[in-house]
Amino acid sequence: MSNLSTKNGTITSAENKAEVTYISRNGLVLWVKDKEYYLPYEKYPWFKKATVDDIFNVRLLGRDHIRWEALDVDLSLGILQNPDQYPLIAK
Repeated sequence: MSNLSTKNGTITSAENKAEVTYISRNGLVLWVKDKEYYLPYEKYPWFKKATVDDIFNVRLLGRDHIRWEALDVDLSLGILQNPDQYPLIAK
């Protein structure tokens, strides 16, 4: 008899999650895959009027898709790593 479980578990590694670690009057800090990103409201205006609960409710989907369901906001690691290559336009 094998001691190995055949059940799939939850990924708990910090490498595989997104987390907002700080919110200020000017922006927020997002931690993804062991790296920190600062998202100023002037470039990411969707978060400025959002509730704290909605900002903290973030998920990493797949390898590079970051999703805030309640805010209907999707970002990729490419956007966070190279923001000048992806001009964000919000109305």
